[in-house]
Amino acid sequence: MKITNDIQYVGVNDHSVDLFEGQYVVPNGMAYNSYLILDEKIAVMDTVDANFGHEWLDNIQNLLGGRKPDYLVVQHMEPDHSANIFNFVKAYPDIKIVSSVKAFAMMKNFFGTDFAERQIVVGEGSTLSLGKHNLTFVTAPMVHWPEVIVTYDSTDKVLFSADGFGKFGALDVEEDWACEARRYYIGIVGKYGAQVQALLKKASGLDISIICPLHGPVLTENFGYYLDLYNTWSSYGVESDGIVIAYTSVYGNTKKAVMKLAEKLKANGCPKVVVNDLARCDMAEAVEDAFRYGKLVLATTTYNADIFPFMREFINHLTERNYQNRTVAFIENGSWAPLAAKVMKSMLENSKNITFADNTVRIMSAINDESNKQIDALADELCKEYLARQDATANKNDLTALFKIGYGLYVVTSNDGKKDNGLIVNTVSQVTNVPNRIAVTINKDNYSHHVIKQTGIMNVNCLSVEAPFKVFETFGFQSGRNVDKFANCTPLRSDNGLVFLPKYINSFMSLKVEQYVDLDTHGMFICSITESRVISDAETMTYSYYQSNVKPKPETEGKKGWVCKICGYVYEGDPIPDDFICPLCKHPASDFEPIE
Repeated sequence: MKITNDIQYVGVNDHSVDLFEGQYVVPNGMAYNSYLILDEKIAVMDTVDANFGHEWLDNIQNLLGGRKPDYLVVQHMEPDHSANIFNFVKAYPDIKIVSSVKAFAMMKNFFGTDFAERQIVVGEGSTLSLGKHNLTFVTAPMVHWPEVIVTYDSTDKVLFSADGFGKFGALDVEEDWACEARRYYIGIVGKYGAQVQALLKKASGLDISIICPLHGPVLTENFGYYLDLYNTWSSYGVESDGIVIAYTSVYGNTKKAVMKLAEKLKANGCPKVVVNDLARCDMAEAVEDAFRYGKLVLATTTYNADIFPFMREFINHLTERNYQNRTVAFIENGSWAPLAAKVMKSMLENSKNITFADNTVRIMSAINDESNKQIDALADELCKEYLARQDATANKNDLTALFKIGYGLYVVTSNDGKKDNGLIVNTVSQVTNVPNRIAVTINKDNYSHHVIKQTGIMNVNCLSVEAPFKVFETFGFQSGRNVDKFANCTPLRSDNGLVFLPKYINSFMSLKVEQYVDLDTHGMFICSITESRVISDAETMTYSYYQSNVKPKPETEGKKGWVCKICGYVYEGDPIPDDFICPLCKHPASDFEPIE
């Protein structure tokens, strides 16, 4: 496989492996990737599994045209990538080995030598010139071993990403990337989200055209898609809307409760309900589902004053991988002394940001009227937001939506007759309660001000703390006059015909303009409420929370000048012109502060 004019693929496919790392089922095999950079000097990027040494050496030899390699770059010392280092040295005795200090220590453990006479030790920012190609090395500790480095070729803009962006499956099999990449990431790298976040931050400063991982296909397009998934996985965010039920059942009664709950969840509008029998399913798939979706129901029996072994194993897999930022509910079964819910909850109490459902289903041997009521109550609790999104089941006069208003951040949606629009505002307040009146203040320079002045209606979406920075980029850093902000969104609509956000909000209110107050640079719309829905109990996004937890920290190290307090854009120079406008968020120079 030709990657670029000078970079060739020399890896192998393994269809004989049944369990990767002795535990992950790989029905479509594995790829052990290795790459050859042909330049004035020749570098080989990593080796392959021990069972494929001859095939790999043949692949290299067939491309060398009689030349000999100069360097072997070892990015990661797991045996599926490093097992043939010794064989490579025997085949090419003049080569130098390029790797990290910790990797050379591991070579001593694996091979009885650290190849001292061949060592080129590299660390953060080290470089190696091959002639036309210049390699820069970036440390990636605990992604997912401590010695890992990744390599950037600035000539062809290629990132050799070690185990990052890898997946299960051989390269000669067609399959969905995300499914097996997700299972691979969560199973192998899931514990190290903070370290992956650090690596993503480093990678964001590189101009990347191609990603060459050690497993899985070479990535050449749609980098935003892959980066967004990796950012979600490594920040323990929710990737897909839905509810997972993981259960064990001895005589079928717990299973009956699970199936009844699953039907109730579907009937209540849950877009995806995943049910896993932990005694029979692929445990890694079940763990993947728990990390993919935002809500998890654990259902099991009390067993020897504890919980059923498969459930204990499952929860251990979750906590080992830093399971967090989820809602968890329990179904327990016990004939004389149910303890399962208590045990399961105690196993998760040290996990970060776990919200436990108010309702727990308790079964005494078999389902009865009381446990049926508990199942209904749990289904309603877990589906509160789904019920609120549907016209047929929503409470459209839930004035507790007013209690969600704080000095927060909101998306105001409108429509100019041709397309939907939305903008970020932080000036929404209740001004009277008899009758209820809401004031929304908008800068006259914003296109939404013009649209609402003409149409007299808007929706105010109360953002929750779950909203990621991309929401603020979409609605705050570009104009709806030039951009369709809902182009990649399937809209939900309130009775006034306007959009409300399908996620990341805890409530919304449909407003009709009753009065307009001209405030010079801004206009204040005094509005009555025509519809109000509470979507969830998630905490409202305040301005201070956004500043502390959502807005990316600006890259100011080593720079002199000014930084935008709104979006973090850095203006290098002093002084900042009075008429300067931030190119990202369009805020004026008055919203910049000096870099300390």
